[in-house]
Amino acid sequence: MDEMAELRAEVAALSQRLRALEDHVAITQAVARYGPSVDSGSAEAAASLWTEDGVFDVPPFATWTGREEIAGMVRGDGHQSLIHNGCGHVLTVPYITVEGDRARGWNYALNIRYDHDADRFWIGRLSANTWEWSRTPEGWKVTTRVNHNLDGSSRPRDMFEGATGA
Repeated sequence: MDEMAELRAEVAALSQRLRALEDHVAITQAVARYGPSVDSGSAEAAASLWTEDGVFDVPPFATWTGREEIAGMVRGDGHQSLIHNGCGHVLTVPYITVEGDRARGWNYALNIRYDHDADRFWIGRLSANTWEWSRTPEGWKVTTRVNHNLDGSSRPRDMFEGATGA
């Protein structure tokens, strides 16, 4: 291979690596935006993380489909009560796999609440999350997020299959 061909191959390999890094950063940033969006009550910002027909499944509580339903969840009495009483949605950094214009990810979510009587915080919920994303003209968007309590049952543990990197 001549010198110019080697240079082209090297630039192509670097371009692939750069795109992979950019994809991981963009997806991680989207996950990081979820907590501040819902905790500030920014329904549209939270809903914009999903595709128009995206699904947010929180068994056994509810499933919201589409941006309008997801925004409605944030505006709803249950969620508003949480944030007005002191609540933070804290998500861990996801493990992400990207294949072309699709990605999958796994992480934990903690719902940390404030107890006014005891003047302390406590973990109100710890859940397993699986995510699916699609690259769209607007950037990476969630197509499906499943958030299931880590309640000792096998389902939330099974959700992490694929996250071990093995």
